[in-house]
This record gives sequence, structure tokens and C-alpha cells, in this order.
Amino acid sequence: MNEAEILKEFTDAGAILKGHFILSSGLHSDTYLQCARVLMEPSRADRLCKALAAKLTKQLPKAEFDLVVAPAMGGVIVGYEMGRQLGVPSIFCERENGAFTFRRGFSIEKGAKILVVEDVVTTAKSSLETIDCIRAHGGEVIAEASLMDRGEGAKNLSVPLISLLKLNVPTYQPDALPAHLKDVPAVKPGSRGLK
Repeated sequence: MNEAEILKEFTDAGAILKGHFILSSGLHSDTYLQCARVLMEPSRADRLCKALAAKLTKQLPKAEFDLVVAPAMGGVIVGYEMGRQLGVPSIFCERENGAFTFRRGFSIEKGAKILVVEDVVTTAKSSLETIDCIRAHGGEVIAEASLMDRGEGAKNLSVPLISLLKLNVPTYQPDALPAHLKDVPAVKPGSRGLK
């Protein structure tokens, strides 16, 4: 898939929202990528994740993965679909008392080669927490894959980030909002603050 085709999938799904948003990172933006919308149609999720899996194997041809791990909530569907595309099991970590952990009987074998999968990476905060969780359980993170890279978070990662598309969308600190956002009420569509 080329960039125009990928953007069309997001646009057709109504997954590119405009307004004033508080991202999971705490940063503000006038654009929000609601990947749950783009993944709600199985055939679209299949197309996008098939393209992402192809890009991953092209850029990392020697990489082998034993397991896909995604952070809940946003990464669960894309993680499952990437596991299906790559033919490996997929699990997810979720917050318990504010920190990522494995529940629901999920575990990682010591030394297992892991692909972390996210829907969108902005600051990579969730990615870093997921990687720490995996390493604490004995897994070896080989790479990360995401549908969208919308920030500079990749530079914070110690593993390669392979994204289907890099979308440069400005983000702002809460105390440094541009004029076009100052008078627009902010909404927080992400799931990080959910209990």
C-alpha cells in the first residue's frame, strides 16, 4: 500500500478527527487518529496489517518472532491482527495499579523474541512501558511495529520502529497552545486515564 491508499483507509473509516485533543501523552493536538475506527472493519484491518507485516519483513528480513505483545487498550486489535499475519501468538499487557503487567494467564517464556505492536506511536511512552514489562518478564524485544508514527517517539526506543505511515502532526504542551486551539474545548479520547 502506498501513502495515499493508507490515508484513504483512515479517511474512509472516519479515523482522522479534527478538533482539540489531549493525547494520552498529555500533549495537545488538533488532529487525533482514532485507530479503533480504522480497525473495526475486519477486511480493512486485514489490509492494513498485511501491508505492515510485509513492510516489517522487508525492513527486518532476518527477524524472527515468537510472540506479539501489545499494550491495552489501543494495541489489542492491531496486535492480534499482526500476530495472525505473522503466524505467531499475540498477547497484551494492561495496567494494574498504574503499571503494565500481564494478566489473564498470559506469560512470556524466558528469552522469547518479541514484536511490540501499537496502533499509534506519538511519544512512545506506552511503548517504553510495554518494553519494560516484557523485559521484566524475561522477553527479548526485537522490534516494534505500528500503524502510525505521529511523532518523535521512535528516537526514544532502543529497538527499530516500523510504521505503516509516518504522519507529521504537531503536538503542543498544555501551556503553549497555538491561537487556533486556545478557545476550543479540549477532549481526551485516549484510554490511558481509564480505571
